[in-house]
Amino acid sequence: MSFTGRCACGAVTATISASEPVAVRQCWCRQCQQAAAGGPTNNAVFPVEAVDVAGALGSFAYVAPSGNTLTQFFCPACGTGVMAQSSGRMHLRTVRLGFLDSGHGLEPDTVIWTDDAPAWAQVDQRAHHYAGQPPAPGQTASTPA
Repeated sequence: MSFTGRCACGAVTATISASEPVAVRQCWCRQCQQAAAGGPTNNAVFPVEAVDVAGALGSFAYVAPSGNTLTQFFCPACGTGVMAQSSGRMHLRTVRLGFLDSGHGLEPDTVIWTDDAPAWAQVDQRAHHYAGQPPAPGQTASTPA
């Protein structure tokens, strides 16, 4: 199985050749809340070589609470969030689930930066939770909720 994605206007598309993501996470850090209009971002993490993006991307970068520089990529025409990349994990791309085409079947199994979530946040109790920065995808040290 592979994955495909497109922004709202169709100017940016992607084909992801990986059969499954390295991780699927929901992030409640403050920067993700800003990017997601107050809610969390929902993301699938793939090896960088599996993600082939076509179309022009806009970007902005900042130092995240983890201490790494996080670069967010988006469609400059419609504003759809496409993916992110951390300077601490250059071998991975974090693709927004909303960018992926319908029917991808992915669901976050880990929720990160829960200490930054607002009091009204609905955090999936079936998922593993991290108060802040989690281990790198593929490593396990999580505590089920």
